[in-house]
Order: sequence, then structure tokens, then C-alpha cells
Amino acid sequence: MQTTQPDGPIYNGYPFTVGKMGSEDSLSFPNIGEPQTFRSGVEHVSKVDPKIARLTSERGLIEFRAGGDPFESLVEAIISQQLNGRVARTIFEKLKQLMHSKPIDPFVLNAVPSSKLRKVGVSPQKIRYLKDLSSRVVGGRLDLRGLKNKPDDQVVQILDEVKGIGPWTAQMFLLFTLGRPDVLPVDDLGIQVSVRRVYSLRKLPRPDKIRKIAKDWHPFCSVAALYLWQAKEAR
Repeated sequence: MQTTQPDGPIYNGYPFTVGKMGSEDSLSFPNIGEPQTFRSGVEHVSKVDPKIARLTSERGLIEFRAGGDPFESLVEAIISQQLNGRVARTIFEKLKQLMHSKPIDPFVLNAVPSSKLRKVGVSPQKIRYLKDLSSRVVGGRLDLRGLKNKPDDQVVQILDEVKGIGPWTAQMFLLFTLGRPDVLPVDDLGIQVSVRRVYSLRKLPRPDKIRKIAKDWHPFCSVAALYLWQAKEAR
């Protein structure tokens, strides 16, 4: 980990860069999809938390790649809400086949009849969510590609305006699409189950309990979360 004060600005305790993109300012935030950043995160969380250190020692340096099309990522996140992983993947694959576009195109999704979405397993409620998302992108009210230049709290605030996108979906976008290093999904059931086991708790921890446990993980909560998810899947 870096011990000297960086010359540039600091974001969540980690340096980021400021540059130019055309005539607009552009920010480049740290991304745990970059191997060196991920390794720094593993070193940090292992140093500050013996429980996490045991997980990183058992599993070694896990492979993590952030990215993907931002629109398709949000579509998948909406489809996955409150569904078993296997069921969600099946519906999402059927949806992609219906769209005939790689990645899923917001114009195509916005135009497809709701009846066809129902036939591939999308619930009426989630159809409303997907239509709201696609209409915002098509109408220019939501610039998804511009989110990579905004800090976490602004990304969450912007996405929260879309129907069906709450804190959990926004956090998944931050972590898996943008690769942000300091995402702590305290409301995620998988994280709660894993924290309960790893920290030998009697019951599922409430969000404030997880925040207390994670107080020293910053600015790499995302890395700790990835290892906790891995630990849950390994059981």
C-alpha cells in the first residue's frame, strides 16, 4: 500500500486522476478490475482484518474483471432482483435471444412489446422497470456511459431515479461494471450469510453491524465483499 502522500487528488483515501475529455472535465477513478489495484486491496483488507486474511489466504488472489455494457448490466441486475441465480440467468439469456442484439440495445428493448417480454419470463413489475430504464436512455435523460466519470454517491443518486433501481442494484453496478473499490453492500443476503459464518455470529447481521465490522476495510470494501461472496459459494 502507498505510504507517501500522493501528488494528485484523493477519492475515498485512494488517488484518482483528473483529465480532459473533449471540452469537459473527466475523472478517472480507481478500478479493482486492474490487477495492481486489486492486489493492493487484498493486501489492505488482509492486513486490517484477520478474518478476511484467512479467506484471502485460503483462496489466493481471485480473478476479478469489471466492465461490460452499462445498459445491459443494469438490465441483468433488474432481472436478477429477488430471484434464484439460476432462474435469473435463464430469463436473462432468453431476453438476450429475444433482443437479437449484443449487447442489449436500449432502443430495441424500448420498442419490444411487453407481451413478448412476458413470454420469456419477465414479470409485469420488472417490465415496467425495464421500460422506464430504456426510455430514459433513449430519450437522453440518462447518460449511462458518463457515470464512469462520477463519484459513487452521484452514481447512486442518478440511478435511484430509475424505477426499480435502489441501493443494491446501484451498488452492484458500481462494483461489477465500474469496478469501484469501496462498495459495501450491507443489504445483500449473500454478504449477510457469509459475515454471519465468518464472524461466528448467532444470527444474520443487520446493516449497522456489518458497517461496524467493515470499518477498517475502507477504501477496499469491494475486495472484502468479493471474498465473502466466494466463501459463501464454497460452502
